Amino acid sequence: MTARRGLVLLLLAAPAWAADPIYSVKLLTPETALKAAQAALGRCRASGYQVAVAVTDRMGVVQVVLRDRFAGPHTPDMASAKAYTAVSFRTSTSELAEMTQPGRPQSGIRNRPGVAAVGGGLMIEAGASLLGATGVSGAPGGREDDACAAAGIAAIRDELELN
Repeated sequence: MTARRGLVLLLLAAPAWAADPIYSVKLLTPETALKAAQAALGRCRASGYQVAVAVTDRMGVVQVVLRDRFAGPHTPDMASAKAYTAVSFRTSTSELAEMTQPGRPQSGIRNRPGVAAVGGGLMIEAGASLLGATGVSGAPGGREDDACAAAGIAAIRDELELN
């Protein structure tokens, strides 16, 4: 019985042995992150908004933060939190805001440290890979923040699709 049990355990563990011990991921370069942030900031400026923009890598670590000269002092932290939230939960923060309304099953997510469940955070994806996220804070509302973040992503889209 013991030998049979050992054989069963060995067979169940075999797929784990067959898995590759490492894997590769794609990461944004600092230059690409900066280009996205500059484009998002430019879009907001053109609309008359003073904002901060943050771009994170796929792990939610900030790569770039830009704050326009008259953006509020809270906007860099909020933009970073929006980008972190989008990449952490693999969804836009506008969608997360809807899913986490009080009384909904996922409402507790709003209580997690560093989570910003308000519009303005979008994932940066290419070729079915999550590359990072962009967060914008300071426009009059989440939809406007989203539009600026989307403009930043659009500015780097061609570069991402070629890789």
